[in-house]
Amino acid sequence: MFYDARKGNHGLPHDPFKAIVAPRPIGWITSMSAKGDINLAPYSYFNGVLSRPPLVMFSSEGRKDSLAFVEETKEFVCNLATWDLRDQMNKTSAPFPRGVNEMRAAGLEPAPCNFVKAPRVKESPCAMECKLLQTVPLHDLDGRPLEGFVIIGQVVGVHIDERFIRDGLLDTAAMKPIARCGYHNYAVVESQFAMIRPTTA
Repeated sequence: MFYDARKGNHGLPHDPFKAIVAPRPIGWITSMSAKGDINLAPYSYFNGVLSRPPLVMFSSEGRKDSLAFVEETKEFVCNLATWDLRDQMNKTSAPFPRGVNEMRAAGLEPAPCNFVKAPRVKESPCAMECKLLQTVPLHDLDGRPLEGFVIIGQVVGVHIDERFIRDGLLDTAAMKPIARCGYHNYAVVESQFAMIRPTTA
């Protein structure tokens, strides 16, 4: 099949776009407002951008609390969402009113960060403290503004549960990170395989 993505005439019960761009890592973003309100929300449009220096991004469809809080304080935390924390992660995706602490609502414990004021999720095996670099408002092909924003942050501090460091390497599969697929579906990383990048002759 082929369909014009600008028209959305795929003829399927649901848009397949999110099922194609999958699995998507989940940025479980902690942010704090200027007055100290805590927000914790998962974003599946999330990824690393660069390694030197380490940069991450997440995309917000609409001006949600995470975006508002990050713009107020210029910092945020990316917590790793894992199989063991799947129910808590899902609970924090609910549309709580502003001012409700999703971390507390999900029964999670906050832990202090070193370089940012927002707390990290203590139960998560990894967390990255980030400082805001820029917010990019998005536009379509005709230059019309979209209800979408890309938030780019520089990682300034990293927390790792040392139980998952094995032979000097972080064992991703042992942490069982979860990722978003299409519709209501998720995937979990439980195994890995290696391929060495080839060299040219």
